[in-house]
Amino acid sequence: MLDYKNRENNWYSLETAEVITRLDTDREKGLSETEARERMTLLGENELPRKRSTPGIIKFLKQFNDILIYVLLLAAVITAVLGHYVDTIVILLVTIINALIGYIQENKAEKALENIKNMLSPKAQVVRDGERKEIDSKELTVGDVVLLAPGDKVPADIRLTETNNLQIEESVLTGESVPAEKCDEVLEEGTVLGNRCNMAFSSTTVSAGTGAGVVIAIGADTELGKINQLISETQTLTTPLLRQTARLGKTISIAIVVIAVLVYLFGYFFRDYSPQELLLSVIGLAVAAIPEGLPAILSIILAIGVQNMARKNAIIRNLPSVETLGAVSVICSDKTGTLTKNEMTVKTLVVKEQEYEVTGSGYAPEGDILLDGRKIDPNKEEVLQNLINCFEFCNDSSIRKDETGNWVVNGDPTEDALITLYEKAHLRENNIEK
Repeated sequence: MLDYKNRENNWYSLETAEVITRLDTDREKGLSETEARERMTLLGENELPRKRSTPGIIKFLKQFNDILIYVLLLAAVITAVLGHYVDTIVILLVTIINALIGYIQENKAEKALENIKNMLSPKAQVVRDGERKEIDSKELTVGDVVLLAPGDKVPADIRLTETNNLQIEESVLTGESVPAEKCDEVLEEGTVLGNRCNMAFSSTTVSAGTGAGVVIAIGADTELGKINQLISETQTLTTPLLRQTARLGKTISIAIVVIAVLVYLFGYFFRDYSPQELLLSVIGLAVAAIPEGLPAILSIILAIGVQNMARKNAIIRNLPSVETLGAVSVICSDKTGTLTKNEMTVKTLVVKEQEYEVTGSGYAPEGDILLDGRKIDPNKEEVLQNLINCFEFCNDSSIRKDETGNWVVNGDPTEDALITLYEKAHLRENNIEK
């Protein structure tokens, strides 16, 4: 049986027939369900590897990893040794409540991230046993025949065997904002990744046309999986907020301990208090001086920031990262604009005798058409009306609202911008069906 784990990496330079032969599949019938299950057992599911999740008890105990909390716990131990159990219970309750708040708030961010991951798990159209089926992308395996259509997210790395005006938006991988035109031709050995037109890569999006191909890599073996591996190897740095908080905690703790010792010595030598009574008083002063609510307050404030960003589809895994983002003063980006939303918007319309301005941005059909700064009705401007109608009649894109109320378009970015303009003009009720 073919060793799929050690397959080569030059599929783009092979003839389609040779690709089919080497992957032991069928271009028309695809894999059988039995063979697909066997390969899934051998290769695993089509998912990026995830770090082993930290047990809940460990996450909770990490909330106590703070020098201020250490001082409180030391005070609890001393009061317990002295037999003042009520004081011990009160101090422990303070530390436990603080830890619970931090644990709950950080879990909210983790759950929000998991929900987004579940939403992004696409379906895949495959051919198995000669029949077209829709399956979860994680059930794909090497050798599966996949069918692609506009709006589909490519579920794995695929060697294309058939293309019909197929265009794929690959900005997530290459940074290029313009969709790449795909082909099914054999390419020369050594062709760079961005020029491999006979390949479709995992997590890119079909913007126009249709196509079919054979899965040649899944999960960690995909190009996206390699990027994921590089990211996982990066060094983790402590954020400025955590460094400042740690320094503050150390400074306060040292000051409290020093003052407590001085107060104890003063009371013992100059005021003739009993050692036990004096010790309890000093512990009470130390506990009162410790800002035990500081970690909890920081967690709550950062969690509010995380939730606000989540509502805008920006998920932050670690709470302190919110503060780090807020401290950013310069963002460096290459000329392709990989940090933009990759959305095109019509801003100006020019006809023979007039120039119109269009307000609004992105793909939400919200905005007006202005002439000399005044809002106009396109239904009363014949030339403008005909022009905008052409944008809709000669357009393969579609626009709709998703479950969250956000506007979503499927198609070429230029056509997406034109169909959005058509919706802004409110001409649909006056037009016949295409």
